[in-house]
Amino acid sequence: MKKVLLCREEDSLETRVALIPDDIKKLKNMGFEFKVVSGAGIKSGFSDESYVNAGAEVIESADAGYADSEIVVRILKPSNIDNLKEDTLHLSYLDPFNEKELLNKFVEKKAMAVSLEMIPRTTLAQKMDVQSSQTSLAGYVAVINAAAKLPKIFPMMMTPAGTISPARVFIIGVGVAGLQAIATAKRLGARVEAFDTRPVVEEQVKSLGASFVKINLGEMGQTAQGYAKELTKEQIAMQQEAQAKVCEKSNIVITTAKVFGRKAPVLITKDVLARMQPGSIVVDMAVSTGGNVEGSVLFENVVTENGVTIMSGDMLERQVPYDASKMLSGNISAFLTHFYNKESKDLDVKLEDEIMKGCLITKGGAIIHDRFKDGGK
Repeated sequence: MKKVLLCREEDSLETRVALIPDDIKKLKNMGFEFKVVSGAGIKSGFSDESYVNAGAEVIESADAGYADSEIVVRILKPSNIDNLKEDTLHLSYLDPFNEKELLNKFVEKKAMAVSLEMIPRTTLAQKMDVQSSQTSLAGYVAVINAAAKLPKIFPMMMTPAGTISPARVFIIGVGVAGLQAIATAKRLGARVEAFDTRPVVEEQVKSLGASFVKINLGEMGQTAQGYAKELTKEQIAMQQEAQAKVCEKSNIVITTAKVFGRKAPVLITKDVLARMQPGSIVVDMAVSTGGNVEGSVLFENVVTENGVTIMSGDMLERQVPYDASKMLSGNISAFLTHFYNKESKDLDVKLEDEIMKGCLITKGGAIIHDRFKDGGK
């Protein structure tokens, strides 16, 4: 299993590519063979010629490459896998909690479907963690976008005409995206505050030069995967009110609170937005999963009656596709390298491996992942 097909993304809004030429060249030297759909890397700055120079064959369509490919790599979930061969290993984001029909299609094709977002967040799998690599860039872009929209500058500035106070930035949710947002806002000279339901991250926040906002919500913590545990309705209400007081004096608020596989909690209501200063910016990085901010709209900016701008903060990594593709390609390359058998010069699907066990959803005409078996046939 070493013949790899790299697909061009079907979504016109997608700017990234799953593998870049440099990584294809390295993998080819290990023994992998590559076919690349024409135009796959154009939007992220990689020409067809660069793939040919890396040793890949460029073809016109994914359907043309399915017949003799053993591994298929793409970013987003596919719309059609009718021509996928039996036992093909398919790697992409799959959104398995919400795509039971797609999982059943993989079952029908007797294909092996790997869900990239399900790769375990362990030390061994760190190099393969697509979630972390992409959300880190998204956290950076969220701050840059907000800074460009804000009607004031970030740093304190002393001038003959007077002193300009620094912008105040409040980050809600201190995961990978939140930490990068804090670091970026600090580099730009803002005064930064942050909150997370996991008290364990306070030290990380302070190490980046930001202040940690303490809100007593009772028992809190994180899952084994490192995500924040879902709060009760009472805890969410307490968090909303405490955060509202910080939001009132903030110029920029960035929310990053996602609960993996579930609807995002609403943390900033219309009442809170009404208490904020005109010209303030709120970036909702969870808008595609229901939104942390009441009134946020995917891929659109919304201005409230009192002049607060709610910015859509999902898929921001697409705005820096060159680096996003480079990081994503590194993740996928690490996955392929980990399961490559140097002796047989082939890729082994090791079901006993904790990484494979965590992300392989279907195999042999069945859903084999414990969390999704009930959705299969």
